[in-house]
Amino acid sequence: GLAQPKQDWGLQIPGLLQPASATFCPHRQVCLLGIWREGRHFHSAIKMELRRAPGQGVSLYIPQPAINATVEEDILLSVDYSCDGVPTIEWKYTSSWGVQKIVEWKPGTQANISQSHKDRVCTFDNGSIQLFSVGVRDSGSYIVTVTERLGSSRFGTIVLHVSEILYEDLHFVAVFLAFLVAVAALLISLMWVCNKCAYKFQRKRRHKLKESTTEEIELQDIEC
Repeated sequence: GLAQPKQDWGLQIPGLLQPASATFCPHRQVCLLGIWREGRHFHSAIKMELRRAPGQGVSLYIPQPAINATVEEDILLSVDYSCDGVPTIEWKYTSSWGVQKIVEWKPGTQANISQSHKDRVCTFDNGSIQLFSVGVRDSGSYIVTVTERLGSSRFGTIVLHVSEILYEDLHFVAVFLAFLVAVAALLISLMWVCNKCAYKFQRKRRHKLKESTTEEIELQDIEC
């Protein structure tokens, strides 16, 4: 609902012999000019920034409305706005658990960051925020609201999906298997030592029994 239809015009630009077409993107306040040269159309040949006329409220642009990330990444929720004066910018986080306010500030002033996101959020004057070291729990919708001093506002949504890193799972499996192998090797070593000790014990016992039997025979021979 934020993007508006593009409009095309045929233009004659001073200094250019070829006709040009202009594409105006209202949500970005940008005009892209394409020039015809030798029968081919070179789009985005010229880029002009257009000023928003005063009193037209707030315009908001979100370049990436959906972001996929992995755990421990630093994620930039990028936006850009245009309005009269200094607006109030607010970010909220929504998930299956409910709605949670993240931060609110006016560009050029200190941001009021909620306790749940202390030391995890960095704000920028263009309305963007950066989340540090995201986790799976950070998956959800992030709603930004830009409100100008006259009361008009515009909001937009960025959907963030954070997933586990596959190689971390494989690493855990590899470490677990290495642990099992080490335990098995230790048990085998203990069994070998126990078997060796048992063999020596039985050998000594047989030797003692043999000596005892020999002594008894010698005593019987003496008595006879």
